[in-house]
Amino acid sequence: MNPTGLVTALDMLATFSFALVASKIAGLKGLDYGGIALVAAVASLAGGTLRNLFTGDRPPWLLNPWLLFAVLVAVMFTIWQRKAKEVGRFVLGLDTFGLAVATVSSANFAVGTGVGIVGSVILGLIGGVTGGLLRDVLCQVEPVLLHRETIGTACLTGAILYVGLDRLNVAEPISAVISGLMVILVREVSIKFDWHLPKME
Repeated sequence: MNPTGLVTALDMLATFSFALVASKIAGLKGLDYGGIALVAAVASLAGGTLRNLFTGDRPPWLLNPWLLFAVLVAVMFTIWQRKAKEVGRFVLGLDTFGLAVATVSSANFAVGTGVGIVGSVILGLIGGVTGGLLRDVLCQVEPVLLHRETIGTACLTGAILYVGLDRLNVAEPISAVISGLMVILVREVSIKFDWHLPKME
């Protein structure tokens, strides 16, 4: 399987989504324009970069410089708005969409490189959650991944489903859509009903 076409398209979508969400959060934390750009770049490019490095490939933004343009557009849009608004439901939805796309993209890439079932699932998870985790760390907020909304669970479920459908020889676009929707469903339900993994009391 050649992952290039689908992965490139999905990476562009995920990059813009993550960069826009990160820009808004960085703006809310009072970072200057340079800080906003840095957080946006790290949040949107780190997952794909780590995914590729684990498989011995160059980072996606070196292979496709247009990803950097997607980050720039997201940052410029945030700066153009001027006022930093609270992260609302739309932004959360955009972040969820980015998670779904990044997870499917990374799982697809991993399957295409032949790293095996477990490796593909793990890389799908890494591609989905890394950017948001680093975004929260850089903005000095408690990482959402570690305490609520079952982000990791959503991405893991989507990655497992994608790899499973691929093993059943389901068409690539169908696998991508179904798996992405699963990520969105799990996170949206967890937000609505305030579900999270058990914590130490």
